[in-house]
Amino acid sequence: MRLTDPIKISYKNLMAAKWRSFLTILGIIIGVASVIIVMAIGASAQALILDQIKNAGSNLIGVLPGASEEKGPPASAMGIVTTTLVYDDLKAVLQKKNVRDVATGCAYVTGIATAKKDNNSVEASYQGVTSSYLDVENVKLDKGRFFIKEEDTNLSRVAVLGYNQTQNLFPDEDPIGKSITIKDLNFTVIGTLEKRGTVAFSNTDDNIYLPLFTAQKLLLGIKYINFMRIKVDNAENVDRAVADVEVTLRTQHKLKTGQSDDFSVRNTAQALSMLTDITDVLKYFLASIAAISLLVGGVGIMNIMLIAVNQRIREIGLRKAVGAKNTNITWQFLVESVVVTLAGGIAGIIIGISLAFLTSVVIGALGYSWQFIITWQSIALSVSVTILVGLIFGLYPARKAARVSPMEALRYE
Repeated sequence: MRLTDPIKISYKNLMAAKWRSFLTILGIIIGVASVIIVMAIGASAQALILDQIKNAGSNLIGVLPGASEEKGPPASAMGIVTTTLVYDDLKAVLQKKNVRDVATGCAYVTGIATAKKDNNSVEASYQGVTSSYLDVENVKLDKGRFFIKEEDTNLSRVAVLGYNQTQNLFPDEDPIGKSITIKDLNFTVIGTLEKRGTVAFSNTDDNIYLPLFTAQKLLLGIKYINFMRIKVDNAENVDRAVADVEVTLRTQHKLKTGQSDDFSVRNTAQALSMLTDITDVLKYFLASIAAISLLVGGVGIMNIMLIAVNQRIREIGLRKAVGAKNTNITWQFLVESVVVTLAGGIAGIIIGISLAFLTSVVIGALGYSWQFIITWQSIALSVSVTILVGLIFGLYPARKAARVSPMEALRYE
C-alpha cells in the first residue's frame, strides 16, 4: 500500500460527510487557533513591555522599598505598602563620596485625586517628585518651568501638568499662572510638559507633578517615598553604581552584617531579564491552557474514526482477504486520523494568524506601539501537537480496525 492511498481514502471520507467532518475537527481548529493567538499576543505584549523598559534608558537604576529575591519583584511592586525608603536615602545616594558614578536621581510618591479648574474636573494621577525629575526621565518642558531645588522641601503649592492634563483642564487657554484645586488645596500651574506617551509603564501625559514634600505631607500624609530612580553617568558603570547604592542604603538603614536588605536595587538589564522570564512563563502557561481544547478535539477525532471503523468493516475484511496485514490496516487508519487532525490544524493556524493580525491592528489603532509577531515556535508547537493528537486518539480506532476478523467482516451487514 502506498503512503498516498490512506490520504486519498481519508479525503474521500471527509468529502462524503462534510458537515460531520467539520464539526468533528472544529475542536482542533479552535484549539490550534487559540494557541496561535495566545502565543502571538503574548509575544507582542512581551515586546511592548520590554521596549518600555529599554526606552527608559540603559543607565538607570531603580530602588524600591522592601526586600526581594534576586530574580523576583519586591512586595512594594505588587501593591503592598512598604515604608523603608525616605528622602534622606536619596540625599545619601546622590553624594559622590558614596556613589562615585551617580549623575542625578529622583524620589517619587504617587496618588490619585480629583483635579478641578472652574467647571472642569478630572480624576488624575499625581506624582510628588524632586526637581531633578526632568533630567532623570529625559522629559521636556512645553511651557513655563519645572520645580527648583528649594521647592522640593518647602511645601510650595505649585504644579506642572502632563500633556493630557493640560488639554483636560485648560483646553482653550494658557495654564501658566492659573490655579487648580487638588483635595481642596489650590496649586499654581508653573509649567506644562511636552507629549511623551507611556514609558516604563508610566504615562507622563496623564500625570500632574507636584514638589515631593508637598505631595507627601499635604496630600498623602506620609514620610516615606514609593521609589527612586538613579541616573548613572555611563551605562558601563551601572554594575559598580548598583553595588555602591546597596552599600550606601545598608549604612543609611543601619543594617548589620547578616541582616537582609530592606530595599531592592535593580538596573535596566536585570529588569529586562526578570520581565522576560516572567512573561515567558505566562505566555507558555496561557498557551498550555488554550491547548487543552485540543484534547476535546482529539476525543472528537477518536469518535469519527470509530464510526469510520464500524462503517467500513466489510472494506477492512475485503482488504485482509486479499492479503492486507494488520500493520497495513493500522497504518491506514492512523494516517487517516493524522490527515483529519492536520486539516483542522492548518485551518486553525490560518484563523489564528488572521485573528492575531486583526488584534494588532485594533490595538495599534488605540495608540499603542503593538507589533504583530507570529513566532515559528507557535507554528511548530501547533503542528506538532496536532499530529500527536491525531496519533494518540487515532491509535485505538486503528488497532480496533486491525483486529477485525476477515471472515466476520465479510459476513457483516
